[in-house]
Amino acid sequence: MKILAFIAVLVVAVLHFGFLMLEMFYWDHEVGRGVFSMTPEFSAQTAVLAANQGLYNGFLGAGLVWGLVANKRDVVFLFLIFVIVAGAFGAATAKPSIFFTQSLPAIIAFILTMFTRPEKSI
Repeated sequence: MKILAFIAVLVVAVLHFGFLMLEMFYWDHEVGRGVFSMTPEFSAQTAVLAANQGLYNGFLGAGLVWGLVANKRDVVFLFLIFVIVAGAFGAATAKPSIFFTQSLPAIIAFILTMFTRPEKSI
């Protein structure tokens, strides 16, 4: 179960690094416009906002990787909660499908991590 939880958390982190790339570097590009169904004018006007959002997604991914590398279950839980809340907020305010691409994978990773035993302290 621990390996499955680790992989699930890693998938959430990789997704957020992907969101970072998309929002910071490909927003005002054919790729970003295609993913988000935007006109060139709209993507140009909102590129700075998207880059800011992408940076935050990168922080979420980095926090998850930090929790995994440091073997800190509480850190992993904290950043998974951040991801779940961010995805729920995005689903409520921007696009409902954000729940499925952001919150749901984090919820699955959270549940799997809950079923792993924490490491014993010395």
